[in-house]
Amino acid sequence: MPQARHVTIIGAGAVGVISAIEALRDGHRVTLIDPGEPGGEQAASYGNAGWLSSHSVIPPAEPGVWKKVPGYLLDPLGPLAIRWSYLPKALPWLIKYLLSGWTEARVEKTAFALRDLLKDAPLLHRKLAEEAGVPELVERNGVMHVFPSRGNFDNDLGWRLRKKVGVEWLELNADEMRQREPDLHPRYTFGVVVEEAGRCRDPGAYVAALAQHALASGAKLVRAKATGLKLSGNKLVAVLTETGEIPCDAAVVAAGAHSKRLTASVGDPLPLETERGYHVMIENPESGPRSSMMASDAKMVVNWTDKGLRAAGTVEIAGLEAAPNWKRAEILRNHLLGMFPKLPNDIPASRIKTWFGHRPSMPDGIPCIGYSRASRDIVYAFGHGHIGLVGSARTGRLVAQLLSGKQPEIPLAPFAPTRFL
Repeated sequence: MPQARHVTIIGAGAVGVISAIEALRDGHRVTLIDPGEPGGEQAASYGNAGWLSSHSVIPPAEPGVWKKVPGYLLDPLGPLAIRWSYLPKALPWLIKYLLSGWTEARVEKTAFALRDLLKDAPLLHRKLAEEAGVPELVERNGVMHVFPSRGNFDNDLGWRLRKKVGVEWLELNADEMRQREPDLHPRYTFGVVVEEAGRCRDPGAYVAALAQHALASGAKLVRAKATGLKLSGNKLVAVLTETGEIPCDAAVVAAGAHSKRLTASVGDPLPLETERGYHVMIENPESGPRSSMMASDAKMVVNWTDKGLRAAGTVEIAGLEAAPNWKRAEILRNHLLGMFPKLPNDIPASRIKTWFGHRPSMPDGIPCIGYSRASRDIVYAFGHGHIGLVGSARTGRLVAQLLSGKQPEIPLAPFAPTRFL
């Protein structure tokens, strides 16, 4: 049996708390470190669109996307915006981002790797939700993608690659869509339903419940900001925080967009960037979809949550420190009203909630899951980008397997942090 260790997990988001649950299951002693409340509004997990989309295997960059970069720079409200002031700092990441999707073969290789990570994710999350006493928060009832035309779907490289990696779906014509979604704007004439996928009815509450489950199972939570990792030779001896050292035998870096400085502290300068995201939520909406859906033209997910109808999407490259551009949330609101004409244009501001947060993203769209170069006592688990919630279930299992020296359940070579070093 692997030797039990004292594992300190930096970050109490979805990846961190599930890693804690799985490490405890393997007999390790676990300390979670996070300055914020698990599942709180400061966390990326809180503002997630709520999709458990096991078919989200296509990285953000695809062949030809480089042609769109000038438009991204000129349109601060487009689906992907880059702030001019941040461009010099973001440029190395952007170059790697464009190269990662330069050819269809590269994107296909990524799709196969991500499929390994995400397959069966709704089922894994359902089991975790049941363990945490909140089974109602995870539903496995499929998700819908809607398109203005059949041609928009047929010309999408992503769907061709999804078929290659084994994703199946049900196709709907305009009449079939209307039967399922009578409130959807008639400009959408084609849809697909991915029945294997699921959704989370309240991502923040779900992560909070998982954290409580970890604590009830024996984990400890330290409210502090981690600042570094302390090594003696190639052995980890402590995690450094603003309030002092926490001695430990192993550490997991799962601090999302804040992981970069922690890896740099042990000599791993990884190209992690924040894809800043927004959501808008309407409380007690008069209309909306019957199922969770993504609109291909708006690049936006619409999902019912227990708090209201949430629309989430868009990407902004502007770093960790810049103030939010709330006009981007207004764009999401306008798209939502355009998708569902029965929603009134004069919804009181008190019923509209907006949110902004940080997706931790690697330039190739593949998270870092693996050992640090400095020590096998340090495991990295961050950089999930748009698949943080759905990818967290298997990531937590992989983290525990790495900590215990077990054979990982999927090939981890595509996720190796060393691919950038």
